[in-house]
Amino acid sequence: MFGDVGHGLLMALLALWMVLEEKDPKLRNNTNEIWKMMFGGRYLILLMGLFSIYTGAVYNECFSRGLSPFTSGWHLQPMVQHFNWSDDTLRRYQYLQLDPTVEGVFQGPYPFGIDPIWGLANNHLTFLNSYKMKMSVIIGVIHMTFGVCLSFFNYTHFGEISSVFLVLIPELVFMLCLFGYLVFMIVYKWIAFGPLQSASAPSILIHFIDMFLFTQNKDNHQLYPGQYIVQKVLVICALCSVPVLLLGKPVHLLIRHRNKPRHMGDRRPLLSENGSINALPGDLEEGRQGEPEKEFDVSDAFMHQAIHTIEYCLGCISNTASYLRLWALSLAHAQLSEVLWVMVMRIALSWQGYVGSVVLAVVFSFFALLTISILLVMEGLSAFLHALRLHWVEFQNKFYSGTGYKLNPFSFSAIINSSLVN
Repeated sequence: MFGDVGHGLLMALLALWMVLEEKDPKLRNNTNEIWKMMFGGRYLILLMGLFSIYTGAVYNECFSRGLSPFTSGWHLQPMVQHFNWSDDTLRRYQYLQLDPTVEGVFQGPYPFGIDPIWGLANNHLTFLNSYKMKMSVIIGVIHMTFGVCLSFFNYTHFGEISSVFLVLIPELVFMLCLFGYLVFMIVYKWIAFGPLQSASAPSILIHFIDMFLFTQNKDNHQLYPGQYIVQKVLVICALCSVPVLLLGKPVHLLIRHRNKPRHMGDRRPLLSENGSINALPGDLEEGRQGEPEKEFDVSDAFMHQAIHTIEYCLGCISNTASYLRLWALSLAHAQLSEVLWVMVMRIALSWQGYVGSVVLAVVFSFFALLTISILLVMEGLSAFLHALRLHWVEFQNKFYSGTGYKLNPFSFSAIINSSLVN
C-alpha cells in the first residue's frame, strides 16, 4: 500500500536513526506522546520502510517517477509504423498507448518490477489496476490460508486432534477449492497467454461467476481443456465441506459424551454410619481438583459451531474482498505522489537561469514539506492502520480466539525485575 522507493527510504532512515540513538536519554525520556509512540515502534517503522523500498522497486516508483536501471522491453518504432504517427513528439507521447498485440513491439518482460515506459503511456492506469488488483487477491488468499494452517498448532497443543479433521481440513478445502482456484486461474492466465494472445484471453471474473452458477459462457473461451468439469468438482467439494464443518465437531462431542463412562451411580457417601471414610479413590482426587465436570450442552455446541461455520464461509468472501484495499491504497498513494510532482516540482523545473535556481530552492522546500506531512505521515499512518486491520481481522480470526490467559510479552527487564523481587 505504501510502495515508493523514495518515501520508503526516508522512513527507513528516520527509523534507523532512532535505532542507532536509542540509548540517548533525551530520546528515551521525551514526554511527548506522539514521539513516545514513534520511538517505541522504531524497529517496526524500520521494517516498514525497508519493505516500502522493496514494494516501490516492484512498482518502479521513486517520488512518483519511474527508474530505468534496465533496458525497456518495449520498442516503439513498430507501433509508430503500425499506427502511422506523425513526427510530433508531444503528440506521440500524448497519445502513447502500449498495445502488446502489435507484432515486434513487446520484446520481453522487464527484469524486475514494472517497465518504466508505462509511466509515459496513457493506458498505464488500466494496466496497473489489473495488476495490483490481482496481486491483492493473491496476497490475501495466501495470507488467509496461512492463518487457517496456524490453527493446526492450536489443536495439537490442546490435544484436539479431532478438530484437525473436522474443522481444519474442511476449512482448507473450502478456501482452496474456491479462492485457491481463483489464484490458480490468475497465475495460469499470466503464463498461458502471451502478449500476442492477450486480446483473446478469457475473463477470469466471468469464469469465476460461471463456476458458482454451473453454466458455460460461450463468448468466454476456456482457460484449459476440461475446465468446466474441474470447476464443478471443486464447487461440489467446497459445498460438501460445509456440512462437515457444521455438524462434524458437535456430533463428535456428542458421541464422545455419550460413550464417556459414568461412575456417579456406584459412588458411596464419604462417611459411613460409624464415621469412617468410605470413598472411592477417584472421589478424593476429584475433590482435590475442584468442581466436577460441567454438563455437556448439545444445543450450545451446535449453535457455537453454526456461528463459526457461517462466519468462516461468509468471511472467506468478504475478507478476500477486503484485501483489495492493497490495490486501492497503493493506487491512491501513487496518484497523490503524481499530483504533488506535477503541480509543484514540475513548475519549478520549467524555470531557467538564476531565477530558476531560486525558484527551485523555494519550491523544493515546499515540496519536501508536503511530502513529509502528507505522503509520509498521513499516508504512512493510513497504510499502517489498514495493514493492522488486515492482520487483526482477516488474518488472526482464522486461528486466534480471545479466551485463555492474558498475553505477557517476552521482556528481559521483566524477567530480571521478577528475579530480583524473589
